[in-house]
Amino acid sequence: PSTAKSQFLKYVHGFSARAVYTSGKAASAAGLTASVVRDPDTGDFCVEAGALMLADNGICCIDEFDKMEGKDQVAIHEAMEQQTISITKAGIQANLNARTSILAAANPKHGRYDRTKTLKANVDMTAPIMSRFDLFFVVVDDCDELIDRSVATHIIDTHRGLATALDAPFSREELQIYIKHAKRVLPCITDAAKRRLIARYRTLRQNDAVGRSKSAYRITVRQLESLIRLAEAHARLHLSSQVQPENVDEAFRLLKKSIISVETEAVVLDEIEEEEDFLPLPGNANISQQDMDTDQQSPAPINEQALSEENDIENVRDHVDVIDDDDDDDQPLESVLKLSKKKKKKEKREKVKLSYEDYQRYSAVLTSHLRKQEKHNIPGLSRSALINWYIDAHRDIIGDDEDKIRDHSKLLKQIIKRLLKDESLIVVPTDADKVLLAVHPNYAPAGTLDLDLL
Repeated sequence: PSTAKSQFLKYVHGFSARAVYTSGKAASAAGLTASVVRDPDTGDFCVEAGALMLADNGICCIDEFDKMEGKDQVAIHEAMEQQTISITKAGIQANLNARTSILAAANPKHGRYDRTKTLKANVDMTAPIMSRFDLFFVVVDDCDELIDRSVATHIIDTHRGLATALDAPFSREELQIYIKHAKRVLPCITDAAKRRLIARYRTLRQNDAVGRSKSAYRITVRQLESLIRLAEAHARLHLSSQVQPENVDEAFRLLKKSIISVETEAVVLDEIEEEEDFLPLPGNANISQQDMDTDQQSPAPINEQALSEENDIENVRDHVDVIDDDDDDDQPLESVLKLSKKKKKKEKREKVKLSYEDYQRYSAVLTSHLRKQEKHNIPGLSRSALINWYIDAHRDIIGDDEDKIRDHSKLLKQIIKRLLKDESLIVVPTDADKVLLAVHPNYAPAGTLDLDLL
């Protein structure tokens, strides 16, 4: 709210040569499409055009689109998909043209856009309607000191009559003439643009199939038609008679920006020592995940035999965390003091944050490789083997720098540790003296398997 959406729609309504402005709350299905009324003079039934028919070959601006009733939104399905309006009423059957572009504005449900939710969860609109729009743009009213000062200054100057417009390199009339001339251009799709369109559409479909895009709607052939329309419009904008791959790339960028994705909080990875082995021993393969987490954070076991001669073991365990560093005269307590210091040092270490998207991509690649091993009757891989495979598979990206290899190895250890904690990976018990990792049978990756993204 309060981001000048209505002003933008009214400007487009006044700028375009053929445009109709209406408000969603006051508009009905008949008012948007067409209605059949009785002529008061002759008494015969006749068709009365609605907003979409009046804006044929123009723009229909609909404000407060989310306030429309559900039955009224359904009425414009055909107009947005087929560019026609069919009427069968009072003995009249007609198929009328509604070749119009729809520019709609809507507000979020609860007054403020929630970035952690999808666009569909923020706006009261049905999925079929949303899939028929080519582009979505979210205008968020973020708090920024400089922007707030500029907006307030402009509004106050407008009330005082002192507001001045920006000096544009062209006038409004020149822009209208240019757009009118660009509409006459009919570009054709070249073979290179055709191949690029197919590749871009496949990318959208694959990302949607694995849940990577988390968009407000499913990627269907409507988005392919949107790519074609946007690519042709971009070619018209440059007065080009052919649609080139560059036009397709720009259309793909616009479509990707308009697919609103979920902004999930960053994943916090626990810091580990290089020599730390957080995996359970083969003899304790059935240890619970809670016990594994406890073993990661607690110090090594106390040497009970050494302490039993002079101190009560239970008393020492109860006071391990409160032992002073100066009380190291008693020789048998040195090991306890070292463990206490080590534990405090671990608590001071900062945890690593990784974006949710990157974490899902790493997880998808690692779990996909483990599942491929299962298809070859390999029960699992050790942590070192899994890390070495990833580094070798991405050698062209990581390179041969030892520092980069060390950093990636450490990051992969932290990710594997998190996957174990979340029970996405499990430990496979074996007869040999090995600890193997496998994917949990119920794990479903949420990230894309595109290795190029990593």
